[in-house]
Amino acid sequence: MSERRKIECWLTDMDGVLVHEGQPVPGAREFLERLTKAGRRFLVLTNNSIYTPRDLHVRLRAAGLDVPVESIYTSALATAQFLNDQRPHGSAFVLGESGLTTALHEVGYVLTDIDPDYVVLGETRTYSFTSITRAIRLIDAGARFIATNPDPIGPSAEGSLPATGAVAALITKATNVTPYFVGKPNPLMMRSALNTVGGHSETTAMIGDRMDTDVVSGMEAGLYTILVLTGVTQAGDVDRFPFRPSRITDSIADLVDMVDDEPGPEVP
Repeated sequence: MSERRKIECWLTDMDGVLVHEGQPVPGAREFLERLTKAGRRFLVLTNNSIYTPRDLHVRLRAAGLDVPVESIYTSALATAQFLNDQRPHGSAFVLGESGLTTALHEVGYVLTDIDPDYVVLGETRTYSFTSITRAIRLIDAGARFIATNPDPIGPSAEGSLPATGAVAALITKATNVTPYFVGKPNPLMMRSALNTVGGHSETTAMIGDRMDTDVVSGMEAGLYTILVLTGVTQAGDVDRFPFRPSRITDSIADLVDMVDDEPGPEVP
């Protein structure tokens, strides 16, 4: 038996936890409403760097979920914050969409293909061979290589699409340079999210649908981790991993009452 402290802050993945293929997961609306009513601080986290928080706010609202813009945290925001900490007011050549370019502009970065400090790879639905070639040549010339997240594929109505991790592998093969991945499962994104929401690892929970990103990054950041079975990882997959979440539950609907729970003994 282990003792669980009262959860004061909540971090939750978006796809597979709150929404699935554009539709709300049953219980998601009630969970968000309970967080708001109880005055709990929370962030919705996503490795998707295509959209700005404002874009995602509108998309979630269309699915019937009310998430404030300031409660959405993307790998693009984490990447911009990381680069601003590392090299303030630097420059970058970006392969990505408005979610990433806006985040970098907001921290004062210059976007250029002339001797940039960094090549920053994010997600886009229109990867350009010309842009990838330019990225390879800039890295060969000394630009540092950063990627928003390592996810190799993304979903679409027609099936899987190559995503940031797959394109990063292509560039690595061509340059022999491996990028620094900022998003999940890097616990850096969790710590950045904690700083943003003003939370403490000992009293914060992370809800996710993937053992290999959400759970492992939450665990490594010292959070209470909850796996929901409405997304990628299924119950039969859990024992294949050398680590376990703090709790496994069918869906986020099972966590509504936990928002107001007092701490107590918990079976790992």
